[in-house]
Amino acid sequence: MARSTKEYIGLALRGMAMGAADVVPGVSGGTIAFITGIYEELLETLSKINLGVLTTLKKDGLAAAWQQMNGTFLLVLFAGILTSIFSLAKLINFLLEFHAHLLWSFFFGLVAASIIYVGKQVNSWSTPTITGFLIGTALAYYITQLPPMGAGTELWYIFICGAIAICAMILPGISGSFILLILGAYQVVINAVSEWDFLLLGIFGLGCIAGLMSFSRLLNWMFKKHKDITISVLTGFLLGSMSKLWPWKENVELLYTHSNGKEDWLQTNILPSEFALDPQLGFCIGLAILGFALIFGMERLAVKGE
Repeated sequence: MARSTKEYIGLALRGMAMGAADVVPGVSGGTIAFITGIYEELLETLSKINLGVLTTLKKDGLAAAWQQMNGTFLLVLFAGILTSIFSLAKLINFLLEFHAHLLWSFFFGLVAASIIYVGKQVNSWSTPTITGFLIGTALAYYITQLPPMGAGTELWYIFICGAIAICAMILPGISGSFILLILGAYQVVINAVSEWDFLLLGIFGLGCIAGLMSFSRLLNWMFKKHKDITISVLTGFLLGSMSKLWPWKENVELLYTHSNGKEDWLQTNILPSEFALDPQLGFCIGLAILGFALIFGMERLAVKGE
């Protein structure tokens, strides 16, 4: 698909928004891709990356293979994602450590508006779509309530974790980093990054590639054959994940301590009145409203761009 320079800048900004979401545990870059109107193209593009590209490369050359895999789209999008991750990681980690309730308030409003936006894409709410919505809600809520498992370091297990986590990252409402935490592989992967364990990272990366290639094909097929049901399930995923994004939480159990001293806790939701920083309730509400308004601002921009 040919795009103008302005459209590519917009695509890069969408990628940066996806990267910012992926940095925050509990928020999915897939949600941002959906609400900014590139989700289906992303799935279609990923589903086309197969051995056929190598055949085209050999037969017709690099330019034809690049066009077949929509290479410029992927390059610009992932450049935006990586730029955002590397530039915002420290800021968001700081906010998560010292002002988590404010950051979660913003994302709570963002995802709440996303539920309305995504739900509006369902052409007909019927028994199948309502059933899909309820199943998606229940499944996402169940996943977010699972206690983390013990760390697994076997390479076959790391491969599976990579495949499952990357699938979660392209699903609106499910966070890949949170899935890694549940599977007990989050600390293992983080340690591999800090210690430059290329073997483990390579196995994890292969799992990600395998999961992305297979799951994107399934989702792409679902969008083409059963679009309303697929979107209703994704809407349910968003609703079911809301408990994870609730801004006011209380630490229940220390899960583990990172080498830099940072602690990860098992948390439970509490009422704002029970929270130690309750005087900032007004700021939290304001940020939630800002996140809510931002989604509909993106929607208007997307409509104008069509």
